[in-house]
Amino acid sequence: MPRTRRGRERAFAIAAGAVLAAYNNALGRHDWHDRWYVPLNACATGAALWAGAASGLTAADMGTGRGCWRLGRPAAQWAGAAGAVWLLLAIVPATRPLFGDKRSASLDGREVAYRAAVRIPVGTVLWEEVAFRGVLQASLRRVLPLPAAIAVASGVFGLWHVRPTWQALRANDLADDTRSAAAGVGAAVAATTAAGVLLSWLRERSGGLAAPIALHLTTNSGAAVAAWAVTRGQRSG
Repeated sequence: MPRTRRGRERAFAIAAGAVLAAYNNALGRHDWHDRWYVPLNACATGAALWAGAASGLTAADMGTGRGCWRLGRPAAQWAGAAGAVWLLLAIVPATRPLFGDKRSASLDGREVAYRAAVRIPVGTVLWEEVAFRGVLQASLRRVLPLPAAIAVASGVFGLWHVRPTWQALRANDLADDTRSAAAGVGAAVAATTAAGVLLSWLRERSGGLAAPIALHLTTNSGAAVAAWAVTRGQRSG
């Protein structure tokens, strides 16, 4: 491979990782980002695919080709397990406090349905899977061995969650001091990095984005619905 091409591929991978590490933590601080969350992230999804194609990545490389949408048994099993876990945690009284999020208390059924069926699938899951398991992972695979590419992509995915975690801690009065807030954010980054490894593994195992999308969607939308159901039950009880 010509050295100049190798250099361009390395530069694109670095740029993609840097942009994604900053995107959610910088834009998410502004109120307009929340108001325009779905259309903005849908446009970002298209921009990421365009940038990846412009850098030389094919649809198959990014997991979006015609033959890349087979879910596969492992993904179905993981998605089913995630749904079952949320159901179990919501049913068992001892685990219901885990869903204590004050931001869910003010939502009605229509708002929760919108989040579970539109905001999360389009604004969160599709955008993040295309960005991380699609474009970033494919760009890293061109310049790194597969294990290293997965590790880097998953690490950036973990950093992506710094700002949302901080906001969640503050909203639920769990960030009384800097030390406890930093510990909470660090734990969330570690957990989402580990989740990124699993999603990246599913992407490689299945050959496309359908598998990680299914698991990611079940996890996030299931959590939103379960949190609302538990909160509603506590209010009515």
